[in-house]
Amino acid sequence: MEIKPEEAKARLDKGEKIILLDVRTEEEYNEKRLPNSILIPVEGIDKDAPAKLTDKNAAVFVYCTTGGKSAIAAEVLTLMGYTKVYDLGGIEDWPYETVNGK
Repeated sequence: MEIKPEEAKARLDKGEKIILLDVRTEEEYNEKRLPNSILIPVEGIDKDAPAKLTDKNAAVFVYCTTGGKSAIAAEVLTLMGYTKVYDLGGIEDWPYETVNGK
């Protein structure tokens, strides 16, 4: 299921418990990411998600650079039994605050 940046920001601002999941490389994550996001590169999503995303009913907003990897990761997570996965698309389309650094 897709979610637009405006809707995602509104839900985050309301204080909803949402996991922001960056599925890019560690280098891209350190360069620019959404505040409070976690990193699981798309290549390892199937093996790393169970340890980092323990609640399969938690809301997970998945993003990457332009939307390609996030769509793949969202589909994999859904197939793994995660119930509230939203494809946020690319950080390039996120007009709000971002952070950088390790």
